[in-house]
Amino acid sequence: MANFPALKTGAYAQYPSDRTRQFSTSAYRFLDGTEQRFPGYGSPLRQWTIRLDLLDEGELATLEQFFVSQEGRAETFSFTDPFDGTVCPSCSFASDTGLFEYAEVGRGAAIVVIRENRS
Repeated sequence: MANFPALKTGAYAQYPSDRTRQFSTSAYRFLDGTEQRFPGYGSPLRQWTIRLDLLDEGELATLEQFFVSQEGRAETFSFTDPFDGTVCPSCSFASDTGLFEYAEVGRGAAIVVIRENRS
């Protein structure tokens, strides 16, 4: 399985990047007005919006090539959470499109959204 590429500094993201958690709760309402709730899956799923600025051509090309090799959201890879350092073994891109921008010589930017898959 592939690993999401780190930057030359060893980081996986730059600030500001975001992490969200998605919960799945089912609720059933009974005729007497009471409700019963329970989780759809055991743990919340995480999603990261990775914003990278001031990338050099090599870092941007590596990230773009990784996105192409994963065929957008078709393949899975492992990703290290930049907020707490835990490795999520089954992740994929949330979209088939990513924003990769070559702004000028020696400077590029990228925005990708990565989501955790249910195991």
